[in-house]
Amino acid sequence: MRDPTSPQHVTFLELFFDLVFVFALDRVSQGLIDDLDWLDLLQATVLLPAIWWIWMMTVWMTDRLDPERASTQLTVIGIMLGSLMLASAVPDAFGHRGWFFAGTYVAVQLGRSLYLVVVLRRHELRRRSMRTLFWFAVSAVPWLLGAASSERLRLALWALAITMEYVAARLDFPTPRAGRSPISEWGLAAAHMSERYRQVVIVALGGTIIVAGTTFGASDFGLHSVAALVVSFAVTGLLWRIYIYRAGELMCEALARSANPAHLGRSTAYTHLLIAAAAITVSVADRLVIAQPLARPNAAWTAAIMAGPVLFLLGRARLEYTVFSRVSYSRRIGLAVLVAIAPAMIAVPPLAVAAAMVAILLGVAAGDVAGWRRNPSIPTPPRAAAG
Repeated sequence: MRDPTSPQHVTFLELFFDLVFVFALDRVSQGLIDDLDWLDLLQATVLLPAIWWIWMMTVWMTDRLDPERASTQLTVIGIMLGSLMLASAVPDAFGHRGWFFAGTYVAVQLGRSLYLVVVLRRHELRRRSMRTLFWFAVSAVPWLLGAASSERLRLALWALAITMEYVAARLDFPTPRAGRSPISEWGLAAAHMSERYRQVVIVALGGTIIVAGTTFGASDFGLHSVAALVVSFAVTGLLWRIYIYRAGELMCEALARSANPAHLGRSTAYTHLLIAAAAITVSVADRLVIAQPLARPNAAWTAAIMAGPVLFLLGRARLEYTVFSRVSYSRRIGLAVLVAIAPAMIAVPPLAVAAAMVAILLGVAAGDVAGWRRNPSIPTPPRAAAG
């Protein structure tokens, strides 16, 4: 286990582990970019939580176990290799590579849990690892059945599998004859966990930079393409600024102040899943805007360009509530304006829609600064986090 008296910093092993998730998130966004339709969107809502679940469970593992131990390092590197293989199969996960995706996912989740059961044989957390092992074994059934099914049935079975895993976690992994694993028993290193969340936001936003750069590189480098690149980069920069300003910076202090840090940490994990989904959507928007900045107005494209800021502001509002037990007016006004202008945005080209997103996000960022200067606050986690 980690020495609780030692600095709870993020190790190079964990930074190395994050590299594969830059690629994994890019693969999910690529599936939406290639064919923007409802079926692809539904498939992404299954694939992203699965990838996120691998990242999150590994973060919780390295939060408790000593990452300097050789066995822990080998396990994390093995999970990284499995995640790389799984991410490579994402574009065709609902096609010919369904078995590869599902089999790799099940192997990673079961393998990590089995490792914890073995190494924690003399620790109280072993029972928790046994419960997670049980639930990953149960969810393996619909994962593998889905791999053997048609595309539509596979979507339903995989959605069932990932839902089972998230619900089981929310209910503290209730297991026959073994009871539950109360979140209060999990423990959490606030400094380590908050830093990992901030890093994954950088990873997610880094994917938008990759898409913007590669798309611009394939353009004609004309004036409209340059303008589209500048606007797309401005969206990413503003998202980073809005995320980190105060709530992102003070997340560690909020976790430390909470009566139940592990509960708050789990809640924050779901918040960052929403932020990761926003970043993927922004990647799709960047591809559309930079490749065809003056294309004819298209309702589906407009929805894709606006969805990223909407999801991000929702996630950021949830994070703000987690840290301060309130949501600022700038967040509410920004979301209201996005909803209000949506009908008008359908009639303008992609570049104009993206420029409107920049204006709104800039207003939110300015409102955050003005609001903080008028009423600076200290982190005050909601009391519900103690339950």
